[in-house]
Amino acid sequence: MGNEPIRVAIAGICGRMGSLVRDVVESAPSLRYVGGLARCAQPEERVYSDMAQLCTQSLPDVLVDFTVAAASRDLVMTAVRAGVRPLIGTSGWNAQDRQALAQALDERGIGGLLVPNFAIGAVLMMRFAAQAAAQFVGVEIVEMHHDAKRDAPSGTAVLTAERIAAARADGLVPVIHSVRLRGLLAHQEVLLGNDGEVLTIRHDTLSRDAFKPGIALALASIGSLRGLHVGLEAVLPEPRS
Repeated sequence: MGNEPIRVAIAGICGRMGSLVRDVVESAPSLRYVGGLARCAQPEERVYSDMAQLCTQSLPDVLVDFTVAAASRDLVMTAVRAGVRPLIGTSGWNAQDRQALAQALDERGIGGLLVPNFAIGAVLMMRFAAQAAAQFVGVEIVEMHHDAKRDAPSGTAVLTAERIAAARADGLVPVIHSVRLRGLLAHQEVLLGNDGEVLTIRHDTLSRDAFKPGIALALASIGSLRGLHVGLEAVLPEPRS
C-alpha cells in the first residue's frame, strides 16, 4: 500500500459498527475513508448499494464488512475478486465459507482477516483460556449478549472453543451456553474445573469503544498478510519473553 493512506470502504456503513469504523478511519491520518455500502445508495455521500460499483468508484485497498451473514459472503467475495483485502467482522462464516475465501485470497495473492471480536481483552481471554484448558478436566463457555444479536453461539465463543480444543490432548470441544438478554452488550466466561477448584476467565465489553484499538490495529496490519487469517491474534504483537 506504500506510504499513502490506506483506502478503506465500509460495508454496513449505516449500522452501529459501520459508524464506529468510520470514526476510527477518519481519526487516523494513515487511513482514508473512500466509500460505504448500504441498502439505500447515497452517491453524494459516497454510499453505494452495489459492491462492484463501490469497488469501481471508490478503489479501496480494504473492505471492512459489518453486515449480516446472508449478505456478507457474496459482498466479500466480490471485493476479493476486485483485489480488495477483506476485514470481516460479520459472524456466521462456516468452515466451507472460510475455505472458499482462503482459496480466493490465495488466487489473488492478498490477505484477509476474519475477526469475531475486535476487543483486545477478548483476544487475551481466548489466549489465556487455551493455555489453561490443557490443565483442567472440564471446560465450558458461557457467552452473553444483547437481545438483538441474531446469531448464537457467538463467533467469539466458537473461536474460543476451537482454540481450546486445539490446545488439549483429548481435543475436547467445550459446550457453549448462549444468553440473549436486554441490558447486556457482549460478555464471555470460560469455566475450567478440576477436583476441588474452578478457574473462571471472563471478559466484559461495556462499550463499543472497546473495539476501536483492535479495528485500527487490523487496518494498519492487513496489508502485510497473505491468505486468510482468523482472529485479531494474527496481528496482535507477541508478548516479550
